[in-house]
Order: sequence, then C-alpha cells, then structure tokens
Amino acid sequence: MDAATTAADVSVPLGEDYPEIRDSVRRICADFPGAYWRDLDQREAYPTEFVKALTDAGYLAALIPEEYGGAELPLRAAGVVLEECHAAGCYAAAAHAQMYTMGSVLRHGSAEQKAKYLPRIASGELRLQAFGVTEPTTGTDTTKLKTRAVRDGDHYVINGQKVWTSRAFQSDLMLLLVRTTPLDRIKKKTEGLSVFLVDIRECLGKGLEIRPLKAMINHNTTEVFFDNMRVPAENLIGGEGKGFRCILDGMNAERILVSHESIGDARWFIRTASKYACERIVFDRPIGQNQGIQFPLARAYAEMQAADLMLRKAAALFQAGLPCGEDANLAKLLSSDAAWHAAEACMQTHGGFGYAREYDVERRWREARIQQIAPVSTNLILAYIGEHVLGMPRSY
Repeated sequence: MDAATTAADVSVPLGEDYPEIRDSVRRICADFPGAYWRDLDQREAYPTEFVKALTDAGYLAALIPEEYGGAELPLRAAGVVLEECHAAGCYAAAAHAQMYTMGSVLRHGSAEQKAKYLPRIASGELRLQAFGVTEPTTGTDTTKLKTRAVRDGDHYVINGQKVWTSRAFQSDLMLLLVRTTPLDRIKKKTEGLSVFLVDIRECLGKGLEIRPLKAMINHNTTEVFFDNMRVPAENLIGGEGKGFRCILDGMNAERILVSHESIGDARWFIRTASKYACERIVFDRPIGQNQGIQFPLARAYAEMQAADLMLRKAAALFQAGLPCGEDANLAKLLSSDAAWHAAEACMQTHGGFGYAREYDVERRWREARIQQIAPVSTNLILAYIGEHVLGMPRSY
C-alpha cells in the first residue's frame, strides 16, 4: 500500500482464509499423530521428520522473498501455517524460528549477506533457528546484557553467556546480540549493541560451547557459552552499534506469528474437551450436560474468537506497513490467555485422565503455558499498554 494508506483502508479477512494452505498443512500434520509427539517428549528429542516435512513443503521459507527462493507470503499466511499445526496437535515451535529469525538478515543484512544465506535458508540447506539474546543475570533487561564483542582485525572476539537459546543443537547458524560498546561509554542504553550471524558449525569447540537445558517441555533449549570465540567482521548484521533496532523491528512479526500458535492451541483444547465431554458418561449422563463443564469451555471459545479477531487485525496492519505495536501486543496477550484458559478447561474436563499421557492433554497443557512467558511475558505487555497506550508513567 502507498504512503497515504491509513488503518481505515485496511480490511480484515473473516472466516477460514487461505483454505489451500490450511488443507495442505492439515495433510502434513496427519502424518504426525499424538504418538509421534509423545515419543519425542519422552526422549526429549527433536522432531526432525516434522520439520523436514514443513521445509519440503516450502512453509518455513514462507516469508523469504521469491528472489531468494522463498514463497514471499503475507505474514498472515505464515501465521496460518503455525495455527493449523497447533490445531492439529503438532508443535510448530520446534521450527517457527526458521520463519522469522532470518528477518534481521532480510531487513538489515548487506546484499552479499542476503545472497549468501537467504537462498540456503529458504531451501532448508541451512537452519537458522537459534536466537541468542537472553542472559542469566539480565533476563528481559536486554540493554544490560553482558556478552561482549571486541574488534580484533577482521574478526570480533566474543565472550559471555546466553540462556534459553532454543534449538542451538539443531541449528547451523545463530543470530547473536552482544554489546560492542560498554554501557558507561554510551548516551542511550539502547546504543552499543550489535548483531552477529554466528556459524555454529565453524565455532563449536573453538570458543563456543552448547549445553542442554532441561525444561518442563520438550523445547530443545540450551545454554550457550562464548570463550574468546572469533567471528568474522563480515558476519556483523546492520552495522556496529545498531543491533537493538535490528532486533526490535522484528518483534511485532514474531508476536503475531506465535500468537497464531496460541489460537491453534485453543482450538485443539476446545475441540478435544468438547468431544470428550459429550462421550464421557458419569452419573448416567454426559458430563458435558453439566454447566460446570459447559461454561468454562464456552467462555474459552469466546475468548479464542475475540483473540483471533485482534490477531487478524494486527496481521493486516503489519502487512499494510502501518504501526501495529499496540495490536501485536494485544494479540499476544489475548491469544496466550485464551490458549491457557482453554488448556485449563480441557484439563479439568478430562479430570484424572487429563494426566494420562495417552490423551496428550497434559503435554499440550505444559506446552501452552510457555506462551504466558515467552517470547515476551504477559506482564511486560501490560506494562507496554499502560505506558505507551494509556500514557501512564513507566512502571519499570
């Protein structure tokens, strides 16, 4: 759309948009039933076959321009892929970073970097799924991160540590945010941060150490340690000291995409619980006949529908190139809440059987909970709304 476009010019699709994509994803997911995911969960293994199926179908290259071998689909279409995966009972979080992490290279990389990496990411030859930002002592206070990169000739030498860096073992490349200028030498705390594209294959064992981080869900997350790791200066993305902007301008897209997963989760929980409530007979009647079962599921459905509308709005604004920070954050908040409330209702509907692994409810209940915390916590979203939307004083 042109520069004169306003929010009033944006239309939001209703109903089942992108039906061909939805049908295709459903067919892929049909090959990966609950037993597949239960086995992976038990072994804490990576869904290699599932990721390959999405890659072969071209869906992980959905947002990469056609000139680099991608599909160049709208953000909403990419989100629909993730939504349908989760609605089918699969776990697309194992692969979703391949969709959006490349955005920093696409938007801020040099022509040479784009030509070198994007076609191979699009084809699946290279996996870019590791995103090194969070540190154990600073958490969400990103500008205070301590990992340092110091220029040494045609390389940078990096020292520090990252935590909750998911899929580092399964990635060829890692997008890494570090500080190149100390905090005491800058005017604004967002200055002096830089982004590097690290070749894990080259650096592993040469200043780079990756350790598995056992967690409540099978998220393949890790701790990453840097000890005088050398990275070529040509792997700097977007210029030295410009890293915070590189990361920040991808956050709306990330929040919109992962919100689709929450909508898919909510759909799965509500469908699964409603079916069980109709079939489970206690005291000579279906338990779904009881308002104590009906009402939480009905409310969860209402919350899901409302969240879905906000999500569609955020995606439409993003696609039109209009400001969508408020909408992306609201979509993330509402969709994660809807998914969690649906998860709770589903677990309660199943009672004791909700804890039985063969029903998949407990596993998906655990998986849905992470959306309240990552990639941004609900409290930080509320703080954003309070300050930037409602005009109240900054709370942190």
